[in-house]
Amino acid sequence: MQPKLGVMLLCMSLVYVAQARATVLPDSCGDDKVKFDVATKKKQPVPAGPATGKVQIVLIETLDGCVTCGTATTRFGMDGAWVGANKGSSYFTVEVAPGDHHLCTDWQSDFDFLKQKVGLISFTAEAGKVYYFEAQVAIVTHQDGPGTNSNLVTDRTLALAQLSSDDGKYRVKLSKLSTSKSQ
Repeated sequence: MQPKLGVMLLCMSLVYVAQARATVLPDSCGDDKVKFDVATKKKQPVPAGPATGKVQIVLIETLDGCVTCGTATTRFGMDGAWVGANKGSSYFTVEVAPGDHHLCTDWQSDFDFLKQKVGLISFTAEAGKVYYFEAQVAIVTHQDGPGTNSNLVTDRTLALAQLSSDDGKYRVKLSKLSTSKSQ
């Protein structure tokens, strides 16, 4: 075998391995093949709270930075299965049983470099309570140096955080209600 052909085959196999590794998600997420179609509605009533013996989880997406970059779709998984998705500044709710839970969010995308953006949180939920979580998406474009030799660089980040009740209620008022359907 010619050395150039061998090097090319090695490089191609490494690219395949890197792509396979990029789509591996944590156990708390869900199957990466699941995608969501998301619709949002403005000015919806605030969630009423959980049913008796249940826990209400409010999942919020906020978008910071570039307003002309479009809207990101973030999927939320809990305990190994996707529970829904948001698009842009929106929220949805799910009800779960009390106990220990593992929450995941990722950027729904066909681009491998965005699939590596994952947020994770574990928490213990008590019956009758409402918990607020925020996936904060930031898309910021800046120049990487001074002068005419600089390039525009776009940084994309995704962070998942638990919010206080007051902060969560406020963010819900600022957001659209999201409904999602898996494809």
